[in-house]
Amino acid sequence: MKFGTKVIHAGIEPDPSSGAIMTPIFQTSTYVQEAPGKHKGYEYARGNNPTRDALQANLAALENGTDAICFSSGLAATDAILKYLNPGDEVVAGNDMYGGTYRLMVKQFSKYGIKFTFADLQDADHILDHITDKTKLVWIETPTNPMLNVYDIKKLCEIVPDHIKVCVDNTFASPYLQNPLDLGADLVVHSATKYLGGHSDVIHGAVITSDKEMVEHLRFTQNAAGAAPGPMDCFLILRGIKTLHLRVQQSCDNARAIASYLREHDKVGKVYYPGFSDHPNHEVATAQMKDYGGMVSFVLKGDSIEQAYTVLSNTHYFSLAESLGGVESLIGHPASMTHASIPREERLKVGLSDSLIRLSIGVEDIDDLIDDLAGALEKVKSTILVQ
Repeated sequence: MKFGTKVIHAGIEPDPSSGAIMTPIFQTSTYVQEAPGKHKGYEYARGNNPTRDALQANLAALENGTDAICFSSGLAATDAILKYLNPGDEVVAGNDMYGGTYRLMVKQFSKYGIKFTFADLQDADHILDHITDKTKLVWIETPTNPMLNVYDIKKLCEIVPDHIKVCVDNTFASPYLQNPLDLGADLVVHSATKYLGGHSDVIHGAVITSDKEMVEHLRFTQNAAGAAPGPMDCFLILRGIKTLHLRVQQSCDNARAIASYLREHDKVGKVYYPGFSDHPNHEVATAQMKDYGGMVSFVLKGDSIEQAYTVLSNTHYFSLAESLGGVESLIGHPASMTHASIPREERLKVGLSDSLIRLSIGVEDIDDLIDDLAGALEKVKSTILVQ
């Protein structure tokens, strides 16, 4: 199946009891057994559920993996992966990442004797400067949140020794734009809350892999720790996935136009968008992604936080809110919202200034979105905008 067919049909079968074309919501906590240990494949809903199974089969197909394991959130999925590690193990991670992932690593797992090293991996060869005989996992997001750097997944996977797992957070790209397993990664993690769900109405996470050892670990952890998604959540993600390719492509098209508009605006200092030919990772993005994504970040001339707040507070169609990947456009302030848990000095090292604005571009009419940004930028006082 091609991708546009996979999102609708992969892993999905009409309900055998009724012929319902949509996967039923199996809203149950337990299952009746004919005799002790004699059942129809389901014992208790924390361990498995038919609605969840359909979603997991669909996600595995989208990322070209053998198995998908769903969780109650993206961070729950990340937590389950990190529980593969033991005290004394080391992790090398990209230094530009979602604040929640950083918080989980530094504030939680570091307490248990696991060491995390955060490095600039835009030059893949630099990974060797940080790998030791204790390294067990390499963790990267690409494109990164919120600076929109792009890491060369294939080259990193070729350089990293085979015994070290490589996990790619593919949330910003979605399976429509890139498939890390095809490029050599061992694991793909998603905050399915974002593009996979696509409608800002559910919290969900997923890991996809073809590594049988990790499949066993993740399924055990999901059941043992209990971070399982409910059947209604799984149904909503399944429903959202059916239009994934249509939504993400429209977001990409809109983002391309908005990035170009902002770059030419006399009050905008810098725009971060991998679709620009002079973006430092443009060639890598072109090679490994189908398009450049629906995210754009920018700063105003003068890099004034007061003026950034003016823009953040004066849009209409761009709603001021955390998250991304929905059909509606969002505007956010990473320093105080999604990345507030990262120390300021660490944020500044990767260029995440206090005044950086992040846009999640939705699927609205592009003229309305540009007019909305134009109106907000018009309120910014030019006298404060100095080079």
